[in-house]
Amino acid sequence: MRVNNNTKVDLLINQLDLNEHINLFKQFFSRQSSLYMEGDQELHYRYIKALDSIEFKAPPKVADFFTIKVHLKKHGVLLFEQIFEIVKVVRYFRYFKNKEVKGIIGEWMDKFEIEPKFLDIEKYFTHEGKFDENLDETLFGLSRRIKEHKANINESLKRLTSSQKLSPYLIDTQIHLLNDEECLLVRGGFNHVLKGAVVGRSSSGGFYVSPDNILKSKEQIRYINEEREAIFYNYAKEFSSKLTDLLPFINFIDKEFTKFDNYQARVLFAKAKDLQLVKSKKDSKIVLNSFIHPALHHAKPIHVDFSKNILMITGVNAGGKTMLLKSILSAAFMAKYIIPMKLNEHKSHIGSFKNILAIIDDPQNVKNDISTFAGRMQEFSKIFEYKDALVGVDEIELGTDSDEAAALFKVILDELILRGQKIVVTTHHKRLAALMADREDVELMAAIYDEANRVPTYEFMHGIIGKSYAFETASRYGISNKIVNEAKEVYGDNSEKLNLLIERGSQLERELKQKHKKVDEKLEELEAKKRDLKEEKEKFFQELQKEKSALKSSYENAINEAKQAARAGDTQAIHRAMNRARKKLPQEKTEPLQTDAEFKVGDNVKYHSKKGTIVSMKDKKEAIVEIDGMRVRAKTSQLKHTQILQQKHKTDVSVNVKRRAGLKCDLHGMRADEAIEVLDKFISDALINGWDEVIIYHGIGTGKLSYAVKEFLKTHPKVKKFEDAPQHMGGFGAKIVTL
Repeated sequence: MRVNNNTKVDLLINQLDLNEHINLFKQFFSRQSSLYMEGDQELHYRYIKALDSIEFKAPPKVADFFTIKVHLKKHGVLLFEQIFEIVKVVRYFRYFKNKEVKGIIGEWMDKFEIEPKFLDIEKYFTHEGKFDENLDETLFGLSRRIKEHKANINESLKRLTSSQKLSPYLIDTQIHLLNDEECLLVRGGFNHVLKGAVVGRSSSGGFYVSPDNILKSKEQIRYINEEREAIFYNYAKEFSSKLTDLLPFINFIDKEFTKFDNYQARVLFAKAKDLQLVKSKKDSKIVLNSFIHPALHHAKPIHVDFSKNILMITGVNAGGKTMLLKSILSAAFMAKYIIPMKLNEHKSHIGSFKNILAIIDDPQNVKNDISTFAGRMQEFSKIFEYKDALVGVDEIELGTDSDEAAALFKVILDELILRGQKIVVTTHHKRLAALMADREDVELMAAIYDEANRVPTYEFMHGIIGKSYAFETASRYGISNKIVNEAKEVYGDNSEKLNLLIERGSQLERELKQKHKKVDEKLEELEAKKRDLKEEKEKFFQELQKEKSALKSSYENAINEAKQAARAGDTQAIHRAMNRARKKLPQEKTEPLQTDAEFKVGDNVKYHSKKGTIVSMKDKKEAIVEIDGMRVRAKTSQLKHTQILQQKHKTDVSVNVKRRAGLKCDLHGMRADEAIEVLDKFISDALINGWDEVIIYHGIGTGKLSYAVKEFLKTHPKVKKFEDAPQHMGGFGAKIVTL
């Protein structure tokens, strides 16, 4: 069944002229994979779009794990090359995990926990996949011995090349390597002065001879290599045993890498070819804006609204009707498989179809002894087996009488619509289009012909039936005017009048198009004026903010009076003075908190009555704000966007008060981490409101909360000092903090 589905997909790709595009796309895969991704397509698309926002390097080419996993299940011994395929996948996921990406990709990468047992295997492989013999003392020693023997062989051969007895027989003085054997190239008769084995002949008639005096060294190398192979086998056996224990881990990374490979191939293909990633929507509507079929170069972008059940494309020969049909089906196919394509993704909408079917080619051939029309009937009969399919039929009346075919295909199309099909049809004949035009769910579209220059424009108009321009095409390609005129007479006056009506409809459509263009230009002018009004409104708002800032200068006087009140030395007296100061403050309307505003580093914001600048973001809900040289932590829900205005110079007032708290913070019953967060915000608010001294109640209890509070106060940059409160104010269970 799977092979059958793949065959159908390959056939459709060929019919839609997508072969080159799909083959180019497949080159971006790390390993061979199906175009269709099993599972939730919406979820796949979210991962693809998230990955599209990240810069990353492509994964290495990796073999399929099927054979590897079969060997491990049977407790077989893997080759080093097979083990390295697993190592490559693990190393790539480690690379991506180390990027510390946020969002769903970061959450996905957090799932990859590399087993310590695997690290014991991985360390033996270099970046190129070679076994690192330096990690094994025995192998390292054997490699050195091989190098020594090879050096002896080279030295022996060099001595022979400089020998006076052998020099008359030497064709050159190089040391050749033939069939993995070091040898010399000599002339015939060499056996009088050189003993050795002939391992080959040169094109000039010379002999490649491996001298006997290096046989001993070569034999030693063979013994050492056998010893090395035995050690390598033991390592492979050990690694395979460990990997068998790690089979669940291997299954996991194999599955996840296949999924990641599908994502990255789409992202990197789109970036490399400047294409858009589009997913099909959960309906049957198709709207294409600026779509370009990948098989066309320097093509005019296609704009088509196919929201109804049937789209009938009529008009001039070679005007692009078939390519429009293929473009609609191709867009639906690529959106179904989330394959990058060229279009305006923001103005396009592509529905979802379980099946996409194309009746495009002429089915007639000698081999199956079938006529064009009979073949078409066969193909149509198969369409009735499907539901909720997108069907494209090129030259629907091909191979039979147009009037009879028009009646037959009208009934066929009516039945297919009842079965939930969505159909694109091209035709040269107007009879079928006229029969279908009275249906509300039928969209007519005509290819536009440039009559002045007598050439197709490859553009289309909605809502009209196009003329075929058969007579004009015949004249353009050399048929004499006499023959064309006689044909027009045979065609008949009534038919010619019908064509005149069609042409008039086309002319009216073009005029309407020009009027739409003028309306669009007028709308653009209105949009420009709207933007100007918005700028004026912003300017007025800024002026209003300046006026408000002047009023807020009275706050300074109120704060100074509150500080004077602190000198009273009595808590009740302080509160009375505070109430008097509060009455002097200008009454200001409370603005609702912004709950949906977004903030970033560098934004000018307002926190309570103070203005500052965001210097860092912990996450979307919390920010560090610098206010008058002081940094405070605040929730973003308590911030508002504003503009920092140049502040007038103000006089700092130092007030010496007795050790007494003007504000209180009660941390009783809180956990240490929760209390520290509350305390941090409390001190920030106290600093912003101008308080020099506050009191913190933490209680005695187990001492954990008291210890956490003291440690926090020690490190806070705005805390000058702190000490236990007097006995009547809490004693050891409270702290007086000087800011």
